[in-house]
Amino acid sequence: MKKSEIKFTITRDDKKVPEKIVWSASDIQEQTTTNAIMIALWDAREKNTLRIDLWTKSMMKEEMKKFYHQSLLFMADNFERATGDVEAAQAMRNFAQTMGEKMNLVMENKFVALKNN
Repeated sequence: MKKSEIKFTITRDDKKVPEKIVWSASDIQEQTTTNAIMIALWDAREKNTLRIDLWTKSMMKEEMKKFYHQSLLFMADNFERATGDVEAAQAMRNFAQTMGEKMNLVMENKFVALKNN
C-alpha cells in the first residue's frame, strides 16, 4: 500500500496572523508557497465537518473572491462525481455563477435564442 503525506508550514506574526504558507507533498520534490488554504475533513465518529481556513496578509481581496468562486465550482464537480447527483451539483454551479456575477468575476449568463432566417 502506497502512502502519501501532505505537510503545511505556517509562519505567523506576533499576533498569530499567517504571513507565509508553504506546503509540500511526499509525491513531489519541491515546496510550494501559497496565500490561502481551505481544508475540509469529515469526522465519521461525530458526523461533522472539520475545517481549516487560513490566508496570509498578502492575500488580496480580489484573489480571495476568485479563490472562493473557483472553490465552489470545484466542490460542485467533486460533489457530482462523489454522489452522482447532477441536479444538486448544477444548483451549486448556478449559485457560483450568481456569486461570480455579483463580484464581477464572470459575465452575466444570459442566453439569447437565435432566430433562423
